[in-house]
Amino acid sequence: MARRVGSSPISLPLSLAFLLLCLISGGTMNLVQGQKTWCVAKPSSDEATLLANINFACSQVDCGVLQKGSPCFYPDSLVSHASVAMNLYYQSRGRKFWNCYFKNSGLIVMTDPSFGSCIYGCN
Repeated sequence: MARRVGSSPISLPLSLAFLLLCLISGGTMNLVQGQKTWCVAKPSSDEATLLANINFACSQVDCGVLQKGSPCFYPDSLVSHASVAMNLYYQSRGRKFWNCYFKNSGLIVMTDPSFGSCIYGCN
Protein backbone atom coordinates (compact mmCIF):
# COMPACT_ATOMS: atom_id res chain seq x y z
CA MET A 1 0.00 0.00 0.00
CA ALA A 2 1.39 3.37 -0.99
CA ARG A 3 2.00 5.88 1.73
CA ARG A 4 0.42 9.27 1.27
CA VAL A 5 2.87 12.16 1.11
CA GLY A 6 1.73 15.53 2.39
CA SER A 7 0.59 17.06 5.58
CA SER A 8 0.01 14.79 8.51
CA PRO A 9 -3.24 15.00 10.45
CA ILE A 10 -1.34 16.57 13.35
CA SER A 11 0.62 19.20 11.44
CA LEU A 12 0.34 22.68 12.90
CA PRO A 13 0.78 26.06 11.32
CA LEU A 14 4.31 27.31 11.98
CA SER A 15 3.16 30.19 14.19
CA LEU A 16 1.08 27.87 16.37
CA ALA A 17 3.97 25.42 16.63
CA PHE A 18 6.29 28.27 17.68
CA LEU A 19 3.79 29.42 20.30
CA LEU A 20 3.43 25.91 21.70
CA LEU A 21 7.19 25.48 21.82
CA CYS A 22 7.50 28.79 23.65
CA LEU A 23 4.84 27.78 26.18
CA ILE A 24 6.42 24.37 26.74
CA SER A 25 9.80 26.00 27.35
CA GLY A 26 8.25 28.33 29.91
CA GLY A 27 8.57 31.34 27.64
CA THR A 28 12.34 31.27 27.88
CA MET A 29 13.24 30.19 24.38
CA ASN A 30 16.71 31.28 23.37
CA LEU A 31 17.30 32.71 19.96
CA VAL A 32 20.26 31.65 17.92
CA GLN A 33 23.41 33.38 19.17
CA GLY A 34 23.71 36.70 17.39
CA GLN A 35 20.12 36.66 16.06
CA LYS A 36 18.93 40.23 15.64
CA THR A 37 15.56 41.04 17.17
CA TRP A 38 13.39 44.12 17.53
CA CYS A 39 10.44 45.00 19.74
CA VAL A 40 7.30 46.49 18.18
CA ALA A 41 3.83 47.29 19.43
CA LYS A 42 1.10 44.77 18.74
CA PRO A 43 -1.23 46.38 16.20
CA SER A 44 -4.20 45.24 18.31
CA SER A 45 -3.08 47.35 21.29
CA ASP A 46 -5.48 50.06 22.41
CA GLU A 47 -4.54 53.74 22.33
CA ALA A 48 -4.23 54.09 26.12
CA THR A 49 -1.76 51.21 26.26
CA LEU A 50 0.29 52.57 23.37
CA LEU A 51 0.44 56.01 24.98
CA ALA A 52 1.46 54.49 28.32
CA ASN A 53 4.20 52.53 26.54
CA ILE A 54 5.53 55.68 24.85
CA ASN A 55 5.50 57.58 28.15
CA PHE A 56 7.26 54.79 30.04
CA ALA A 57 9.88 54.01 27.38
CA CYS A 58 10.65 57.67 26.74
CA SER A 59 11.09 58.27 30.47
CA GLN A 60 13.88 55.67 30.36
CA VAL A 61 15.57 56.31 26.98
CA ASP A 62 16.08 59.22 24.58
CA CYS A 63 13.13 59.31 22.16
CA GLY A 64 14.42 62.30 20.21
CA VAL A 65 13.98 60.38 16.93
CA LEU A 66 10.21 60.72 17.46
CA GLN A 67 10.21 64.53 17.54
CA LYS A 68 8.59 66.38 14.65
CA GLY A 69 11.17 66.73 11.87
CA SER A 70 13.16 63.71 13.12
CA PRO A 71 13.60 60.47 11.15
CA CYS A 72 10.93 58.44 12.96
CA PHE A 73 8.18 61.05 13.33
CA TYR A 74 6.34 59.78 10.23
CA PRO A 75 4.07 57.94 10.10
CA ASP A 76 2.60 60.08 12.84
CA SER A 77 0.59 57.35 14.56
CA LEU A 78 0.52 55.93 18.06
CA VAL A 79 1.38 52.40 16.97
CA SER A 80 4.38 53.60 14.96
CA HIS A 81 5.65 55.91 17.70
CA ALA A 82 5.07 53.24 20.37
CA SER A 83 6.98 50.69 18.28
CA VAL A 84 9.99 52.99 17.98
CA ALA A 85 9.93 53.91 21.69
CA MET A 86 9.43 50.30 22.82
CA ASN A 87 12.27 49.14 20.60
CA LEU A 88 14.62 51.84 21.91
CA TYR A 89 13.87 50.61 25.44
CA TYR A 90 14.21 46.94 24.45
CA GLN A 91 17.55 47.52 22.71
CA SER A 92 18.91 49.60 25.60
CA ARG A 93 18.08 46.84 28.08
CA GLY A 94 19.95 44.08 26.24
CA ARG A 95 17.14 42.63 24.10
CA LYS A 96 15.73 40.39 26.84
CA PHE A 97 12.23 39.14 26.07
CA TRP A 98 10.84 40.55 29.30
CA ASN A 99 11.90 44.05 28.18
CA CYS A 100 9.41 43.81 25.32
CA TYR A 101 6.47 42.62 27.37
CA PHE A 102 4.81 46.00 28.03
CA LYS A 103 1.79 44.36 29.69
CA ASN A 104 1.50 41.95 26.76
CA SER A 105 1.41 44.70 24.14
CA GLY A 106 4.93 44.13 22.77
CA LEU A 107 5.95 41.73 20.06
CA ILE A 108 9.51 40.54 19.35
CA VAL A 109 10.21 40.31 15.64
CA MET A 110 13.17 38.99 13.66
CA THR A 111 12.52 41.15 10.60
CA ASP A 112 13.96 44.65 10.72
CA PRO A 113 11.02 47.09 10.98
CA SER A 114 13.14 50.07 9.82
CA PHE A 115 11.62 52.19 7.07
CA GLY A 116 12.90 55.15 5.08
CA SER A 117 15.35 57.08 7.22
CA CYS A 118 13.91 55.67 10.46
CA ILE A 119 16.42 53.02 11.48
CA TYR A 120 15.43 50.74 14.34
CA GLY A 121 18.72 50.15 16.10
CA CYS A 122 19.81 46.61 16.86
CA ASN A 123 22.80 45.86 19.05
